[in-house]
Amino acid sequence: HLSFFSGFGPFRQYLVNSSWEAVKELSKRGLGKNIDLRIMQLPVVYQKAKEQVSMLWTTLQPLLTVHVGLASSAKALIILEQCGKNKGYQEMDACGFHPEGGCCVPDGPEKIESTINMKTLWKNISVEGIDIIFSRDAGRYICDYTYYASLYYGNGRAAFIHVPPLSKSVTADFLGKALQTIILEMLKQCGEERE
Repeated sequence: HLSFFSGFGPFRQYLVNSSWEAVKELSKRGLGKNIDLRIMQLPVVYQKAKEQVSMLWTTLQPLLTVHVGLASSAKALIILEQCGKNKGYQEMDACGFHPEGGCCVPDGPEKIESTINMKTLWKNISVEGIDIIFSRDAGRYICDYTYYASLYYGNGRAAFIHVPPLSKSVTADFLGKALQTIILEMLKQCGEERE
């Protein structure tokens, strides 16, 4: 079972992006011997991120793709995102561009829900030392855009997790451990769907 994980590269004042650091830590930890875990760093650039996501779904067809992004406003929160939105992308990316018409997929649905029930996931897990919350708005920037594209190309088999910036209490190691806990629970949901 191939599972694919992405974090994002540097942007604005975040020269080290906690999402990528967390994904690298998760990769070291693994998810058990049945899961072939692959990782990729996405640029904070709308078009490039979308192209890479589209390519990974067409070439690898993973069981699940989990994108991890940095929520700069979240001090000590992990946010489980339920859906991606198609429109409203006006903020410039790292290259100074935004999508034409502020849209991810012309003719795509307004929003796409993940097949993973994030609310159930949120109720079933806890990670010591950090709060986890459930959200239906991933923020209309590269994170939301990438999530929508992945849900679109992957028929809903994608998930998005926002992590806080790194700090003394929130280390890359800590985030890697937290992701491992969350994703193992997520994979249980995938297993129940298959049965």
